[in-house]
Amino acid sequence: MRRKDREVTNPEEIKSVFEKCKVCRIGFKEEDGVYIVPVNYGYCLEEDKHTIYLHGAKEGKKIDLLRKDPEVGVELDYGHELVEGELACQYSYHFVSVIAKGTAELIEDPKEKLKALGIIMKHQTGKEFDEFETNPQLEKTVAVLKVVIRECSCKKHG
Repeated sequence: MRRKDREVTNPEEIKSVFEKCKVCRIGFKEEDGVYIVPVNYGYCLEEDKHTIYLHGAKEGKKIDLLRKDPEVGVELDYGHELVEGELACQYSYHFVSVIAKGTAELIEDPKEKLKALGIIMKHQTGKEFDEFETNPQLEKTVAVLKVVIRECSCKKHG
């Protein structure tokens, strides 16, 4: 990272970025570039690894690209605030962000899918939902992706 004065290295602060954000942008490799899509997600720390879960349609571009190459990039950010200046070059912007690389996989095991759906809902709403235990049919309607983060950098300005 070029701006070491803005780098966040404290594991608890990095974890809090994953916890506070509600949308992540995930990038998949394409033959002619990168396909980036914003998605809601669920987060947990498993065996000292940041793990995010996504859900969506069982078919489509994300799934096709994942099957070709499971290596993905992830970006999360929050705390946006314009900092005004007297001159144009004195303006700035406050934010906190994480940029990460990881490996994505489709979860096939029904119990693991239900657990992941519960993690997504808990992260997004702060609530526990029992229907993932009482209605196992829910997992059949969606694809669930698990992204284990291999490396990440966190930056804070302001």
